[in-house]
Amino acid sequence: MNLRRITASFLFAAPLALALAACSESDVEEGSLSGEPIAAIPAPEGLSWADIAVDTDMGGVMIGNPDAPLKLVEYASHTCIHCADFSGEAHEALEDYVETGVVSFELRNQIHDGIDLTFAMLARCGDATTFMPLATQGWANLNTIITTAQANGEALNTAMMSEDSSRFQQIARESGLLDWFAARGISEDQSLACLADPSLADTIIERSQTQSDEFEISGTPTFFLNDRKLDGNTWATIEPMLQEAGAR
Repeated sequence: MNLRRITASFLFAAPLALALAACSESDVEEGSLSGEPIAAIPAPEGLSWADIAVDTDMGGVMIGNPDAPLKLVEYASHTCIHCADFSGEAHEALEDYVETGVVSFELRNQIHDGIDLTFAMLARCGDATTFMPLATQGWANLNTIITTAQANGEALNTAMMSEDSSRFQQIARESGLLDWFAARGISEDQSLACLADPSLADTIIERSQTQSDEFEISGTPTFFLNDRKLDGNTWATIEPMLQEAGAR
């Protein structure tokens, strides 16, 4: 698989058209889990489950109790408006469930476009504890991010189509992402260093493609609970499933 060619031909073909239309309704299977209410599991002394974050073997980032009996996974795109909607609706309530130690939450990337990929790379410039807050803030500011990128469309399109090794740095600069991340603690020098590593982009793309094929993920957001694909992609549908499975 030539990931560099895929990056150039697919992700950067029509970046601005893809930006706000990056997600689609997921074609998911029906699935439900049921069980008795599960008692809260205390966090290690002096710690909060919601503050514990780790990189996973699947290339995602998980917050919460690593041994939580209920493991919720979301496949998401950083430029997906439905993902932004879910984040806005679910963020605080989901964190409350994570605090109980009963539910863990893992975010994995399904990459849709060049800005999405560049954001995913930049969100990994810190450690695992900064990834989820940056993703959440990105969705909260998605319209501003896209508007800023569109305002510099010609230069951004040129950067998107570049085959130069610095193309991710160019995309971040022309889209305004360098300034956006700098305002949130990821310095420009740190961002440029992260974006200079083409193997990071290749790894993110490969995982996105492989897992999307393996798990039949056709759009974002798509959710799994204990490895079962859920029939729903809004907080109004996901929360009852968590509760049915024993979360309180």
